Amino acid sequence: MNELLLIGSILVIYGSLLIMFRIFGKQGLYCFTVLATIAANIEVLIVVRAFGMTMTLGNVLFASTFLVTDILSEIYGKKDSRKAVHIGITTSLVFMVLSQWWLLYTPDKTDFAMGAMKTIFSNTPRLMLTSIIVYGLVQEFDVWAYHQWWKLTEKLSGDKKKFLWVRNNGSTLISQFLNDALFTIGAFWGIHDAKTIVSIIISSYVIFIVTSLADTPFVYWARKIADKHFL
Repeated sequence: MNELLLIGSILVIYGSLLIMFRIFGKQGLYCFTVLATIAANIEVLIVVRAFGMTMTLGNVLFASTFLVTDILSEIYGKKDSRKAVHIGITTSLVFMVLSQWWLLYTPDKTDFAMGAMKTIFSNTPRLMLTSIIVYGLVQEFDVWAYHQWWKLTEKLSGDKKKFLWVRNNGSTLISQFLNDALFTIGAFWGIHDAKTIVSIIISSYVIFIVTSLADTPFVYWARKIADKHFL
């Protein structure tokens, strides 16, 4: 069941991203960045076993933020792509403050949610701070790498639109490894043992490879939507 849910999440999350882009344009991509950033930092607390590996959830949502920046880079340019990165960072900071503010309240005796909220959000500051730092560094690298690959593919082919799959995967696969290793160590060191952390890094990167390759058709699809409706 976990395997089917993970495969299904790729279609649901990437498909939702494209729907929001089709309806709202690049503002839809910015909104999706907010949603994915918050949800991924909650979902990553869940550890599951799938495909014979121990892994945290949130991988597809994290991967979708790279899909957003790649689409923005491809269609609108580096400035708009970096804007999505800055939106993600700001969202994480505000959410971290709000989630900790909730825990300051004294619950009524009829309350049933505070215990669960504390379980979830007591880890939020560390996760969010790690996520903010890693997200900012890696996403800025991803935007830079995407345009470096673009210069190379345009130089080799003489066509600005060719080899989209090369720049998409060339930037994302490297960025995802950096994101995976830095975030897992920063977020879970001292919580899980070293063996589990290494297992999470390996399994998460395997998922990231799949999600990175799987997002390529969606980048092409997004470019077709933009050519038809927005450009």
